[in-house]
Amino acid sequence: MNILISACLLGQYCRYDGQTKVYPQVQAFLRRDDIHLIPVCPEQCGGLATPRPAAERQGKRVITANGSDVTAQYQRGAEAALYWARLFHCTKAILKEKSPSCGHGQIYDGTFSRTLTTGDGVTAELLRAEGLEIIGESDLP
Repeated sequence: MNILISACLLGQYCRYDGQTKVYPQVQAFLRRDDIHLIPVCPEQCGGLATPRPAAERQGKRVITANGSDVTAQYQRGAEAALYWARLFHCTKAILKEKSPSCGHGQIYDGTFSRTLTTGDGVTAELLRAEGLEIIGESDLP
């Protein structure tokens, strides 16, 4: 089974702050022969650099902490992620929680106060509309 995955969850240096984190629950998937992880970073696919300013959704728009509108880049990245999901026949996606791109169920509220609100990131929203099951890293066993 092919599963789309946020590249940052695999330790790739694509997080907005240029850092990396280890997610032990994701590492277990790398040892399985029946699962093929397809890494994607929608922000980079959309043309954003790493590191980059923090961004949050404000309604349908995505705005950086310094006030730049990066909605077009997030939409372009979401379309790229959907392309990879279709190409590899993915039915599931493991996405980074709380992200304005990959977050699902809860994302930051757009005030840059670290306050969570109900919602999905741009990529998670598009992939869910396409019928993919969205899984966050904390949902993994």
